[in-house]
Amino acid sequence: MDQPLVSVIIPCYKAEAFLSTTLDSVLAQQVPGMEVIVVDDGSPDGSAELVRQSYPSVRLLRQANGGVARARNHGLEMARGRYVSFIDADDVWLPGKLAAQLALMASQPDSRMNYTAWYVWPSETPQPAPELLAQLAAQSADSRRWAGASGWVYPQLMLDCVVWTSTVLAERSLLQELGGFDTSLPIGEDYDLWLRASRLTPILRVPHPYALYRQHPHSITRQLPKDNYRARVINTALARWGTGSPDGRDADLAAIRRSLARSWSDFGAAALALGDMPRTRDSAWRALQEHPAHLPAWKLLLKSVLRPLLPKEAP
Repeated sequence: MDQPLVSVIIPCYKAEAFLSTTLDSVLAQQVPGMEVIVVDDGSPDGSAELVRQSYPSVRLLRQANGGVARARNHGLEMARGRYVSFIDADDVWLPGKLAAQLALMASQPDSRMNYTAWYVWPSETPQPAPELLAQLAAQSADSRRWAGASGWVYPQLMLDCVVWTSTVLAERSLLQELGGFDTSLPIGEDYDLWLRASRLTPILRVPHPYALYRQHPHSITRQLPKDNYRARVINTALARWGTGSPDGRDADLAAIRRSLARSWSDFGAAALALGDMPRTRDSAWRALQEHPAHLPAWKLLLKSVLRPLLPKEAP
């Protein structure tokens, strides 16, 4: 086979219930010269067997469980396409996604990466309802509704991860130049990579909702991450590049500090929900160091002091 035009990389861990929907949405893209790679990250369910039996055209890679960054990097090492696109194993692409992104690549050769708008989809059912797809089709013509950061987006990325991984199309050479995803980051590895990419190329946005970002409405995080990885990613970028964008603009440092404060108060709120008072207090103090007037941090600090003093509820 000649070199594929696009390699689609799908990291997979315990996604058997949704993987067929994801693969069907990818294979329906009608882009010639496309290879699809599923990287099974040590799934204990039947995900790998599903791919092997039902999708013979899909390349299946298997590895011991090592996290999504390692799985995507494994796929990237094996990819042969000129371009690489990612989608998580429970998300959905809508028709025309890759064609629109390839057209944008062709019309804007100075950009080595683009992404599309998306729709947040709280659902645990495998297939999107026809009513939802009809609603999105009706709304998609209004490009202003789906506009977002486009171009040299470093200043916008310093405030929020405005690029969603399941919508990205990038030159494989760019991702190789960047060294892929940082496997030391169990969370925020994509945010870190897009920040690094934003130093090398304009990142363009297709203002059309070409993907469904599945959120599982009944899932509850039972463990607090070891670190506030969002803050780590932003602070690493600040230390490396400061606030200056490659196109000469400056990110708003005060707004960045407020964003960091919010990340710490969110982290502290998660610790509070799990009854971890020391980490709640530490997070509140860190938020206040970033932005002393951050009210949620003061509330967290007060709760972390008062809650241990309250009488415990009877079992």
